[in-house]
Amino acid sequence: MPELPEVEAIARTLRPIVWRRRIRCVHVFHSVLIRPQSVGDFRDLARGAKIREVQRVGKYLFLKLDRGMIEVHFRFDGQLLLFRDVSELLARANANRDGVHVDVAFELDKGVLGIADPRHLGRVHLWRSEEECRPLKSLGIDALSKRFTARALHQKLSRYKRPLKDFLLDQTKFAGIGNIYSCEALWHARLDPRRCAHSLDQREARKLHKAIVSVLGRALECCLDPSPEFRDPHWWFQGLEGILRVYQRNGLPCRRCGEPVQRIEQGGRSTYCCFECQI
Repeated sequence: MPELPEVEAIARTLRPIVWRRRIRCVHVFHSVLIRPQSVGDFRDLARGAKIREVQRVGKYLFLKLDRGMIEVHFRFDGQLLLFRDVSELLARANANRDGVHVDVAFELDKGVLGIADPRHLGRVHLWRSEEECRPLKSLGIDALSKRFTARALHQKLSRYKRPLKDFLLDQTKFAGIGNIYSCEALWHARLDPRRCAHSLDQREARKLHKAIVSVLGRALECCLDPSPEFRDPHWWFQGLEGILRVYQRNGLPCRRCGEPVQRIEQGGRSTYCCFECQI
């Protein structure tokens, strides 16, 4: 699932491609991605709008238009695709042979931007204004913003009585940290994911803040080298497995103390940790 570093890399790569491009037409191949909006409303709202800005908040991608904004949430398998023109789109999209899965495509005055999610778990929504965008209102402080400080982290931790891992996944507190990087940050900070969040003192909160910033920064570097290749439908982020210290290493030696990494379930998700050195 794309988390903050992956979506940030997508935003940085996409920004110069679509900046100031006008949406000439919208092609909806599978309407499930835009529900509950109707295809007609979606097309009418987007047609003729100009893309003013590409923004990422948490794990969301936003295309700000001269009227309204497009919200994209990739969930598990969503990705962006770039086609040379509408002829290439129509020739390749969802074709039986050598086809590329495409759900929604925005025909621009130069090129076509496609959105694909084969499992249809993602979301694309067009809002009439930024003020109406409900997901944007519900997100907490972005974990890469200047507002994400050790002090702000400790203040929110002190009021949260559930496990530490649950706190990190709560997007209304700090946005962008998902299952992968929460496991990694807790390992780097030597903190047990089962601890009550409010039990952390200021020193431990500073350690966790430093670990989160470091993990996200290193992951972003990997996601930008190489940068996303929207022309290749099979492209995905490379090299991330090389920086992971605990995620999906169940049974393997901890890279710090050598004890086996363990997998536990928290809130229906897998948590990977070392109970020998994470306390």
